[in-house]
Amino acid sequence: NELINVRLNRFAVHVFQCYKIYSCSFCQCHTFVSGYFQKYKEFEKSVRVEEIDGLKLVKNLAVKMEEVFRKKAEATRRLVEAAEEAHHQHEENPDLQYEYFNAVLINEVDEMGNNVELGGEFLLEPNDHFNNLSVNLSLSVVQVPTNMYNKDPDIVNGVYWSEALNKVFVDNFERDPTLIWQYFGSAKGFFRQYPGVKWHPDEHGVIGFDCRNRKWYIQAATSPKDVVILVDVSGSMKGLRLTIARQTVSSILDTLGDDDFFNVIAYNQEIHYVEPCLNGTLVRADRTNKDHFREHLDKLFAKGIGLLGEALAEAFTILNDFNQTGRGSVCSQAIMLVTDGATEMYDDVFEKYNWPERKVRIFPYLIGRESAFADNLKWMACANKGYFSQISTLADVQENVMRYLHVMSRPKVIDHEHDTVWTEAYVDSLNEKAGPSLMTTVAMPVFSTKNETKNQGILLGVVGTDIPLQELMKLIPKHMVQSAVLYQDGQKRRKPNYSSVDLSEVEWEDKDDILRNAMVNRRTGTFSMEVKKTVDRGRRVLKMHNDYYYTDIKGTPFSVGVALSRGHGKYFFRGNVSVEAGMSLTLYVTLTCLTYCNTEEQHEHRHLTQIQAIKLFLTGRRPHLKCDRELIQEVLFDAVVTAPLEAYWTGLALNKSENSDKGVEITFLGTRTGLSRTNLFVPGDQDFLTAEDKEGVFNADHFPLWYKRAAEQVPGTFVYSIPFSTALDGKCSISCDNGDINCYLIDNNGFILVTEEQSQVLSGGMSIFQLKVTIAAICMFVVCEKRGESVRELDTFSAYLWFSQLLWFLISFHTHSAQRSRGKTMMVPCDTEYPAFVSERTIKETTGNIECEGCVRSFVIQQIPSSNLFMVVVDNKCDCSSAPPVTMDPIEIMYILSRRNTDSLKCDRLKFQKDRKKPESCHPFHPEV
Repeated sequence: NELINVRLNRFAVHVFQCYKIYSCSFCQCHTFVSGYFQKYKEFEKSVRVEEIDGLKLVKNLAVKMEEVFRKKAEATRRLVEAAEEAHHQHEENPDLQYEYFNAVLINEVDEMGNNVELGGEFLLEPNDHFNNLSVNLSLSVVQVPTNMYNKDPDIVNGVYWSEALNKVFVDNFERDPTLIWQYFGSAKGFFRQYPGVKWHPDEHGVIGFDCRNRKWYIQAATSPKDVVILVDVSGSMKGLRLTIARQTVSSILDTLGDDDFFNVIAYNQEIHYVEPCLNGTLVRADRTNKDHFREHLDKLFAKGIGLLGEALAEAFTILNDFNQTGRGSVCSQAIMLVTDGATEMYDDVFEKYNWPERKVRIFPYLIGRESAFADNLKWMACANKGYFSQISTLADVQENVMRYLHVMSRPKVIDHEHDTVWTEAYVDSLNEKAGPSLMTTVAMPVFSTKNETKNQGILLGVVGTDIPLQELMKLIPKHMVQSAVLYQDGQKRRKPNYSSVDLSEVEWEDKDDILRNAMVNRRTGTFSMEVKKTVDRGRRVLKMHNDYYYTDIKGTPFSVGVALSRGHGKYFFRGNVSVEAGMSLTLYVTLTCLTYCNTEEQHEHRHLTQIQAIKLFLTGRRPHLKCDRELIQEVLFDAVVTAPLEAYWTGLALNKSENSDKGVEITFLGTRTGLSRTNLFVPGDQDFLTAEDKEGVFNADHFPLWYKRAAEQVPGTFVYSIPFSTALDGKCSISCDNGDINCYLIDNNGFILVTEEQSQVLSGGMSIFQLKVTIAAICMFVVCEKRGESVRELDTFSAYLWFSQLLWFLISFHTHSAQRSRGKTMMVPCDTEYPAFVSERTIKETTGNIECEGCVRSFVIQQIPSSNLFMVVVDNKCDCSSAPPVTMDPIEIMYILSRRNTDSLKCDRLKFQKDRKKPESCHPFHPEV
């Protein structure tokens, strides 16, 4: 061990001599920082360090978001009023002929070059506010599902009177320029969208979009509901009837939203739960559960006789028992009956379970063309406040299934309750060419107010507008918070490119769901916990202690929360400098995508850069321009304090000619306020920014990796790193001076920066070597890169070696893997894990022995002062080459070994329901309908 320590110290000297060639030396880095603090000293008397009041911060953020939501809700309410008034004034005309702009047919011409019917010339211009799509800001367009007739009298009449919405669309957009898509989804099936945009069918000429299947429509049109679907699988349902029945059940599932609960039961002479493990209960109608049941529908086959009475009794029992638990919707209840007939009326069953209150509605769907038993099914529907439909072909399924929504909406319509609903986050699919855009929708139902139909409870449709989550993210003071989430009833809405996920899937250290449940129940409070955050695409880990602050957003079902990292994340400099001094220096710095001024709210401000907007705001030349005065003052302070670095960097560049091939290539500085300074010490035509470098700039969503790693580093120390995409472009003249010892310089995550072993350079520039030490199966993959080609791997480094120095953990992600299904690639959830290490800074040195294939090896690990680096020296007298390499590639977690256990796990996941706050509004039934 003494010999190893001597070699280690000598090796360390050589390492830093070599490392100095490729990066800034300690003295250079110290000079950079000293210049900063020297300038800071000049303003020390006018500077104060403040602790961020997290609770005040999150409450202010909630107020700002409340204002955004209020404006969107007001715009929606104006659409409701205009639609109901337009319909009230309209007289239905079955012979009405009216040419409208069909979203698919606009600007289409026939073989003769003439505009096609329902097409016409429709002016479209690219607009950056709508993802640079070509739109018409003066008019809306109408989309009609492919399976519906464009000139159906009901559609033509609806399109005619809803033209009145065009004026309101335009007026709303002028009042609030942050609005994006506004629309009206008709109960008849057509969809009016503003601004007007051309729709393109798929390769088969089909547009499958039906607004009545969208979450915003379902939630606004009906109250939450518990539903049991009964499917007849007796022998008479063989062939086409069973195919139609499967499609009918699938279409019913399409109409269920996240606030609904359901189960599917097949019956003949026996009762068969489509998912056997869900016997006697209901599950939430989220996408995963509905897809699970659809997979089981193909397993249904017809045989035997149908005993409907027992099936109805089972359905009533489930609904009653589940309602008593309080875990369902605790609102509307319905039984959907899919069958080819009923030989009796089963009034004894209804009398026992449903009369006289009739709280459970019955919706029979008669499959097939025969009507021999239609009367019994019609009676069931009328006697239980439901609706009868007959489905003869697959083409009839969609429209007939939709009819039940009108009935379920009647109590709400008669009560004239215009409930405002907010959907969970989803990816916009209306305009796929513009790329995915995560958003939430605010929607309200539209009712018929005509005296002759007022008591019939006629739903005309639903109006809505989208709110991109990016608009809400702009309100977050990113220079202050570690992260922020918008939360609704158990659904987190922060991650770009993903739909909503539960908060417990993200803040997984919150094992008891304390934070989650507090936000679900819309409380105001604080919570703290230790967290491990992955950075650098999951290859590195930061240990942090976060303080969470959360509160509700008034007038919405949402809560908002922010996280502040203890230490640097809890404090802020407040400095005062003159506006003139700060503004003169902003010419030489870069301001990031942080929002200093809201240039989106007014049309005349959208062309302004942030620096231009700041200047106009400070000079008072744009009084209506809304800016964050506090943030601007802070970034101006940073500009003044960091100004001396420019002079130092300039001097360094002048002296560089003496050693033009060595030394610093680029210097950079970033502050929490979004200010960035960069200086290249290389010819201007050389691009030293790799793809990863360019990702490392400040933007609206995150601070770059180099900033985050330095911020979490021990104060007064330096972070050394080498990008994964590059490697050393030369050999370091370092040596342990002993062939029996191998030496490595690694960082705090175990990745190798420098090694003396250059003999194993492979073709293509990849250099791989093994530290032949292994005891446990827990190993780490270590990569070192600098500009050039070589990449090194330390592939069998035992976790035992670092038992007291490194924390081992498995990071579990809920990712998606691709599966081929019916000729189409689909994404399915899966769990993956991989090993990662993070150093324990309190351990300065350790030594030990490790047994490898009957041979004992000695090692020494020392922490290098004032850095994130460690020196590792290991004797190489043992051959451990048989140990396989271990990578950081995520590996799917295979939980189950047996079919029995597989079914058990799936069942547990289906049954498991975390607490959710139910919608406040409920309209289950009305005495008149």
